[in-house]
Amino acid sequence: MLLENLSLLFFKNYEEAALSFSEHINCFIGDNGSGKTNLLDAIHYLSMTKSAFPGTDAQSIKQGEDFFMVKGRFEIEGEKHTVQVSLKQGQKKTVTHNKAPYEKISDHIGRFPVVLISPYDTDLIREGSEERRKYFDSLMSQFDHVYLEQLIQYNYILKQRNSLLKQFAERNYYDRDYLQILNEQLVPFGEELVQARQRFLQDFVPIFQKHYHHISDSHEEVTLTYKSQLKGSDFAHKLQQAERKDMALQRTTVGPHKDDFVFLMDGNPVKNFGSQGQQKSYVIALKLAHFEVMDQRQHHKPLLLLDDIFDRLDEKRITKLMQMVAAHTFGQIFLTDTHLDRTDKILEGLSESIRRFEVREGKVKVIGEL
Repeated sequence: MLLENLSLLFFKNYEEAALSFSEHINCFIGDNGSGKTNLLDAIHYLSMTKSAFPGTDAQSIKQGEDFFMVKGRFEIEGEKHTVQVSLKQGQKKTVTHNKAPYEKISDHIGRFPVVLISPYDTDLIREGSEERRKYFDSLMSQFDHVYLEQLIQYNYILKQRNSLLKQFAERNYYDRDYLQILNEQLVPFGEELVQARQRFLQDFVPIFQKHYHHISDSHEEVTLTYKSQLKGSDFAHKLQQAERKDMALQRTTVGPHKDDFVFLMDGNPVKNFGSQGQQKSYVIALKLAHFEVMDQRQHHKPLLLLDDIFDRLDEKRITKLMQMVAAHTFGQIFLTDTHLDRTDKILEGLSESIRRFEVREGKVKVIGEL
């Protein structure tokens, strides 16, 4: 799979931009704040229909404008696919494929897979369980549309249930029958999500462990486990047990939306016992396993986005990544860096074609090919 070109209009700090890409490696070089990462985020929009970073879609509209548009042309096995994502202030986001709008935007997810490795990845370790659930839900949704639809349905019913619990408190009434109806709707979706996550980890963990040992050259044992309130429990019974607590707190306190993925090293939490280097190796291995799983299940390599990793990784880990690039592990790569000389030095000796872009204050120009 290749992304042949990219067009932007009023996206973040870009008024307008049009880029054509190398089928191998594309480098965006510029100072911090120039808009390099925004180009990676535009590519992420084409794949996932949303930003890779926290915030609303409306925040992607350039200041002073009332809409944005991101457009790109993909090529897969000789077929061309034009994808456009646009948003007008106060209206619904639209996503089109070859000019035809999707009935459901979720139908687009997974068609043009992408994996992003960024300095913020260690937030997966440091932040709370919500970050990890979002990550694995996003990963699984790219290749398992049944999972994605179950997740959407679960979250929709969960929102209704939480709204009802708030109404009970605000209006001082209790409708047990309606609550039971929502429970009965919620339970099958919740149980399916838990089972799917458990099945996924059985396949994912060995791939992740392989990549960790390759990246780190170390001997500590790493794994990740799925922590769920519903393992070996009946979800419907759990909801009944928690009913009084849910009413007091005005939200649903049990279910897969409260589960966690626990990151472990030698049996201990990586957050507390892993060094900075070990934590970086852990999240890079997660992303490389993510890439391999997507490649296996989608039968074409995802786009790989590398955001400022040369600034944040030591020479050993960068060398390991470049060895994988040289071995043609990846397909098309997009990377950002602040120093052209450093990028050229790291990439020298690779046989792949390399296109370099200079990014300055929301403007992009090609500065040469290697």
